[in-house]
Amino acid sequence: MRAMSASSRRAPRSVFVCASCGAEHRKWMGQCPDCGAWNTITEQVETAAAGPAARAGLAPAAPASPITEIDAAAAPRRPCGLEELDRVLGGGFVPGSAVLMGGDPGIGKSTLLLQAARHLASQGPILYVTGEESAQQVRLRGERIGAAHEQLLIAASNELEAILSAIEEHRPQAVVIDSIQTTVTSRLTSAPGTVAQVRDCAAALIQSAKQRGHALVLVGHVTKDGAIAGPRVLEHMVDAVLYFEGDRGHAHRILRAVKNRFGPAGEIGVFEMTDRGLMGVRDASRVFLAERAEDVPGSVILACMEGTRPLLVEVQALVAPTVYATPKRAATGLDGGRVSMLTAVLERRVGVPLGQQDVYVNVVGGARILEPAADLAVMLAILSAWREKPMPADMAVFGEVGLTGEVRPVGQPEARAREAANLGFAQLLLPRGNAARVRKADIAATLAANSAASVRVHAARNLAEAAQTGLA
Repeated sequence: MRAMSASSRRAPRSVFVCASCGAEHRKWMGQCPDCGAWNTITEQVETAAAGPAARAGLAPAAPASPITEIDAAAAPRRPCGLEELDRVLGGGFVPGSAVLMGGDPGIGKSTLLLQAARHLASQGPILYVTGEESAQQVRLRGERIGAAHEQLLIAASNELEAILSAIEEHRPQAVVIDSIQTTVTSRLTSAPGTVAQVRDCAAALIQSAKQRGHALVLVGHVTKDGAIAGPRVLEHMVDAVLYFEGDRGHAHRILRAVKNRFGPAGEIGVFEMTDRGLMGVRDASRVFLAERAEDVPGSVILACMEGTRPLLVEVQALVAPTVYATPKRAATGLDGGRVSMLTAVLERRVGVPLGQQDVYVNVVGGARILEPAADLAVMLAILSAWREKPMPADMAVFGEVGLTGEVRPVGQPEARAREAANLGFAQLLLPRGNAARVRKADIAATLAANSAASVRVHAARNLAEAAQTGLA
């Protein structure tokens, strides 16, 4: 009887796990009660833990040291040779860190990591594990982009135990897993890419990186909404989460850090896709403004901040009579809900009749702007398109706009103004709360090579003053 009860305790059990949030349930449901996602709950078979590990008592105490005695310089960063990638990481890869990179299929994740692995291979062995391609395919790509090196080791495997054995054998300085959704462990019977497989494989690889001191890079698939697929716990387990963004119709790509324990979150790196791989772009503002059309209604230059990097982009708007009962509000590169809100503020506070007009707003070049400092540029672009009157070609704009129409100050106005002056913009339209800081910085005096004799600063308290200055 006891033997029967013991075998029943060790028998596999079925759990129902949500593929979106990782929550476990006792039965199948059409909608996950935790995250609200539909048709994401799947049945998985788990084996109850057994053996000494399951019956162990308290483990030995973990060693603890005073924070003042910990040597922070003991783990120096390893630059990967790609300046834009090092910028996003905060200076390079940290030994023992785990980085998760996601992006659309074919955007260039594998190409970027293969280039980075080639540069890191000059400092020591690098293990690149491919679970989606063969070793020959990776070799052909490496020859095309010049990423061949004798210390760059390629392993075509998706078995966790084989990958851990290769790490133990070669002792690399960095490990790239392409991708974590294809990695499986024999301890679980579920299919590759399920919540349990992704979670357990990632945990084992991160633990190996912490113990052996090598940097770990996990490539993750993304969903149709652009978020990294798999359980949300995966993003909490790693030290940095990077998103590789871009438009197939443009040659440049943007690498954005949404989480970074070793550097600034929100930092971006700009790359250009060429036949020799991805090349970093230092002067990103000139790239986004390269084909800018001047003296055109609906076009405004926005001075924004992406992490610690000032960036100038062109915001375009189009206003056209609607043919529908409800006018359309469409935005590309911006938050559509915020654009609808700004349109309502324009109609209410400035008196622009947009109730029977479709409004389209676009950030040229495929950039994605998330900060509220783009409000003033978006509203002036819509106003310029509606009035069919262009903004001054030498004017850059930034500022947040409230629901009452006031223009609020934003952070780092000096860096925005300096970037605009570097590119030859002689006029700045900004919030009154930022004007004193910009004038005190004396932007024009620091630009000896600038052809403009001076930079005129126009301060606005509300949207009406900004429209009067920009569209006088």
